[in-house]
Amino acid sequence: MRGTIAPVQSISADVARRIALAAQGFTDPRPSAATRRHLQRVLSRVQLLQIDSVNVAVRAHYMPLFSRLGSYAPSLLDEAAWTHSARKPRMLVETWAHEASLVPVADWPLFHSGAKKRGWWQNYQTIVERSPQLVDAVLAAVKELGPIGAGALEKALMGDRGRAKGPWWDWSEVKRICEVLFGVGVLTTGTRRSFERLYDLTERVIPPDVLAQKWDADSGARELVQRSAVALGVATEPDLRDYYRLDPRRSQAAVAALVSDGVLEPVAVEGWKGVGYRHVDARAPRRVTGRALLCPFDPLIWERARTERIFGFRYRIEIYVPEPKRVHGYYVFPFLLDGALVGRVDIKADRAAGVLRVQSAWAEPGVDRGRVAVELAAELRHMADWLGLEDVLVVQKGDLAAELIAAVVNG
Repeated sequence: MRGTIAPVQSISADVARRIALAAQGFTDPRPSAATRRHLQRVLSRVQLLQIDSVNVAVRAHYMPLFSRLGSYAPSLLDEAAWTHSARKPRMLVETWAHEASLVPVADWPLFHSGAKKRGWWQNYQTIVERSPQLVDAVLAAVKELGPIGAGALEKALMGDRGRAKGPWWDWSEVKRICEVLFGVGVLTTGTRRSFERLYDLTERVIPPDVLAQKWDADSGARELVQRSAVALGVATEPDLRDYYRLDPRRSQAAVAALVSDGVLEPVAVEGWKGVGYRHVDARAPRRVTGRALLCPFDPLIWERARTERIFGFRYRIEIYVPEPKRVHGYYVFPFLLDGALVGRVDIKADRAAGVLRVQSAWAEPGVDRGRVAVELAAELRHMADWLGLEDVLVVQKGDLAAELIAAVVNG
């Protein structure tokens, strides 16, 4: 009948959880030896990798690949992100996406279409306006010397006249100008050296045919929401918006357009407030098996409200919480087992001692603690081997610690 609106389909919380896990690649088999093709497969699922400076266990951009692929050579990601050759073209480039992230090179124009919210680096815009000659000098120096770090660039431009080095909130004007130019896309990361970002002109990093692509803010938002939907499988509009930190108004319009085009299907998910949206190609496997440790910046769990809604798992990162007030630990990894978040461990890679230290271990209510401990011990051993560490050492802290110590000793 003309004008009839199709009823919104209802799906269970369990189906929604399995859809989300499949979308994020947790139903794909781990390869025996990961290759560039496997890296591309993961990227086709998650769409981006968040970068973070914390290196307590392993830097954030490496861990989601391990969670999905198992042991792999970190050089696989390094080459894809920070080198280029005719035989192995650069696959990834740095920009502001969810946060500072690695995104597919082909997606770079979308992040400079106006679809995203204004970045924090806009706070430094007054420096650019006040010092246009310094901006020109920075660009000229990067063109001549790049890829180059901010410290070396400051020294080349200002010598002893630059501000003394300090913590990140005391960056020099040269560093701040670099960040503004990075934020607007004039500069990007040519490569990294010991995690230091080495700036280069974007035109020397991004291929001309990609740079030539132009997206307006509305079409850019639509493309990014579609990628969010692929990565999440089923999600609320705020979930879709958060994945790339989009402007709310543009995200809402993009969702409506994608529903109209049949790319997104409105669904009523058991226990969710408000409508959900399922990507038309999202699948719900009959069951999800396997195990994975998840870093705090894994895209499966980085939106904490969504994590609680889908998994019933309340998770907060406690890095900035004073130690006496921490509940679970400093840098806590949730543990995924057969499609459920069943526990969490505070992990530290003690490279000097060659040990992966588990500083606390906790189980979720109602889980089979013995099985969780055995599976968790095996995954911790796998992670230790990947990091080149010789042993796993569990501290007697947390309600799963005793079982985990026994499993590690007997494993």
